Amino acid sequence: MRLYNTLSRQIEEFQPLSQNEVGLYACGFTVYDYTHLGHLRRYTMDDVLIKTLRHAGYKVKFVQNVTDVGHLSSDADTGEDKLEKGAKKYHQSVWEIAKKFEDYYWRSMDLMGNFKPDISCKATEHIEAQIDLVSELEKNGMTYVIEGDGVYFDTSKIDDYGKLAQLQLAGQQVGARLEVVPGKKNPSDFALWKFERPGENRQMVWSSPWAERGFPGWHVECSAMARQYLGDQFDIHTGGIDHIPVHHTNEIAQSEAVTGKKPVVKYWVHHNFVLVNGQKMSKSLGNFFTIDDVIKKGFHPRALRLLFLTAHYRSEMNFTWQNLAGAQKTFHKLLGLTVLYRKEQDRLALSEEKMQKVDNYRARFFAALENDLSTPEAMSVMWEMLKSNIPSSDKYDLLIDFDEVLGLGLRQAEQFLSEIAAAGEGGAVSGSDRDLSPTVNKLLEVRKAARASQNWQLADQLRGELSDLGFEVEDQPDGSQFLRRKSRT
Repeated sequence: MRLYNTLSRQIEEFQPLSQNEVGLYACGFTVYDYTHLGHLRRYTMDDVLIKTLRHAGYKVKFVQNVTDVGHLSSDADTGEDKLEKGAKKYHQSVWEIAKKFEDYYWRSMDLMGNFKPDISCKATEHIEAQIDLVSELEKNGMTYVIEGDGVYFDTSKIDDYGKLAQLQLAGQQVGARLEVVPGKKNPSDFALWKFERPGENRQMVWSSPWAERGFPGWHVECSAMARQYLGDQFDIHTGGIDHIPVHHTNEIAQSEAVTGKKPVVKYWVHHNFVLVNGQKMSKSLGNFFTIDDVIKKGFHPRALRLLFLTAHYRSEMNFTWQNLAGAQKTFHKLLGLTVLYRKEQDRLALSEEKMQKVDNYRARFFAALENDLSTPEAMSVMWEMLKSNIPSSDKYDLLIDFDEVLGLGLRQAEQFLSEIAAAGEGGAVSGSDRDLSPTVNKLLEVRKAARASQNWQLADQLRGELSDLGFEVEDQPDGSQFLRRKSRT
């Protein structure tokens, strides 16, 4: 297994701290608004990483947080808390907002076919751990207090602060991501614990050794929860590339200042953006789409997953409805082939040549995934296999094996196709009707070829496949096929 490590800027051989066991922490969703496609891509590719590791024989402990407090509207230490902002936007309490959008996130993950984490930890349920971490930093002389504002981490006490982002702090000026906070000793210093200001009347506040009413800084949450569930050192930390210069840089600083162990995280894995018209998809820009937008336009969530798999996780992806339509067409074809191959009962003894082909396809597919999650290359191997001359039964077995990592739900192919077919109204339709799903048209095309070659067994089998999808087919004297949707009882 090889992974690109942001810390070294190189693809490295993956060697876990403990043989065959992997601790993985994923920065979770901030539950103040709807999960959008940018989030879906990132968490889907996390899912592919975890499934690849498990397929390779590793026992993965997957921990993911829920940021339900403390993330300010800037990446530094100014602005309104995002949960408070969301509560005002939707005219609900912060607790109601957090529950609403956490539920929406999990529903989105389920529709995409993503595994749930082994441990899902909310920031609001780990306040004591965060206070303990800040207290340890204080004892180590790493903090200072800005009166009326909060407890801050002094980055000048760290010799290699900024190593993840390769920041040059000498002569650093306050910029777009480092807003002015009166009293900060250094522009890069960051809040560990914030104080409620007079008249602020926040809904989420806790008592601490530094103030009667306050709340944690965004960065300290992840360090405290990762440490609680994965220990002082663990293997993989994932997130978006926007986390590199601030959030993850600050996580490293505070975690290593407590433990003294370097590195706290061995491999940093970062995902690139989804773009819309050349801009990052984000809630702040208002150019985002959700899983519900995808479904309302008639697209299947797993077709979106297939689209994500066509691009490498470290590359930008420019989303359009047109390329999603292409992915949907490909997905329907894949479902149809899966159903077709599953029904193939012939299990003839393979020649040595074909046995080698089967083994070669399997080896190449997983080698691609284990080489820094090269999903485009893995998908190319899959399509090459489907075009090969190995038996249908072996194609089906390989598809199911591949799908243990791809997560397209191919075991549910008939269910997905039935849902697609059921969307139409009853009545007779032409075999070339553009309203038919690509899968149905593909089955009609293959059946026509089977009849032309007098392969009556396959033609009858395909008639059964069409029947399972809710269609009756009648053969015409001129060789054409007449399709009728079956009446519903």
